[in-house]
Amino acid sequence: MGVNDPVRVIDAFVDTLDLAVLGFSKVEAEEMGRPPYAPGDLLKLYIYGYLHRVRASRRLEAETHRNVQVMWLIKRLTPGFKTIADFRKDHAGAIVGVCRAFIRFCREQSLFGAELLAIDGRRSPRWQAASG
Repeated sequence: MGVNDPVRVIDAFVDTLDLAVLGFSKVEAEEMGRPPYAPGDLLKLYIYGYLHRVRASRRLEAETHRNVQVMWLIKRLTPGFKTIADFRKDHAGAIVGVCRAFIRFCREQSLFGAELLAIDGRRSPRWQAASG
């Protein structure tokens, strides 16, 4: 993983956010006795999945076991798919706001291409009409 790898942007961006103000709270682990997950780590995983079109909680869980970038990004944590799904369900509004802010930040910094996508990953009708 290089110095200019996009996961470093995700990591730095999420670390600058005041997650409590945005509405994020600690996420309880599935099994008794395990400490809760930091919301920033799960948010980093979600944004990574958003950028790489990995939406399903089970697929995101698989990425935590096989993808070196994800392992680095979330410090080798391996949340289960239910924990990931519950995080998305419990923080849906806050996640949408963070994704919008992340896209705005990336556009301002000219970090990614200018393809217009909706938050849920579908291409917007305006983009489809413009592209042909």
